[in-house]
Amino acid sequence: MPLTPLDIHNKEFSRRIRGYDEDEVNEFLDQVIKDYEIVIRENKELHNQLLSMQDKLNHFANIEETLSKTIIVAQEAADEVKNNAKKESQLIVKEAEKNADRIVNEALAKSRRIAMEVEELKKQASIYRARFRTLVEAQLDLLSGDGWDTLETRELERSYEGEREREREREAKEIY
Repeated sequence: MPLTPLDIHNKEFSRRIRGYDEDEVNEFLDQVIKDYEIVIRENKELHNQLLSMQDKLNHFANIEETLSKTIIVAQEAADEVKNNAKKESQLIVKEAEKNADRIVNEALAKSRRIAMEVEELKKQASIYRARFRTLVEAQLDLLSGDGWDTLETRELERSYEGEREREREREAKEIY
């Protein structure tokens, strides 16, 4: 067990002849007691500081561990969010591609229908023009004709014209 300042103070030395000067020894012991008390106080203070520092170190170690765990959890969450966003973007792209294909196909089908309608209208217009031309020519012939005798001739010509008109219609259908 270590000496205490009180142990040093209470220490009695035996007396002998021709021994040490008692006042000198007492002065020296008083100085040793003071110095020893200072050392003990400093030691206690350093010990208390050490305990305080150890507590702080433990506290910071706990914070570090918590932060490490938090960073790992945050990284995992970020990776999960990133993966989910990537999957969602892929789904959106696929859906957009499907919609684009559908729209293109619908547009192509509509343009084909319109082209067919245009061709049909061209054929009908050509037939209408041929019939109208024949009618107008027949009416002009009647107006420029000499009378009823020419009507009979015209009736024959009209039947001939009707055949020619049917022939033109067939030709127009073949062209378009």
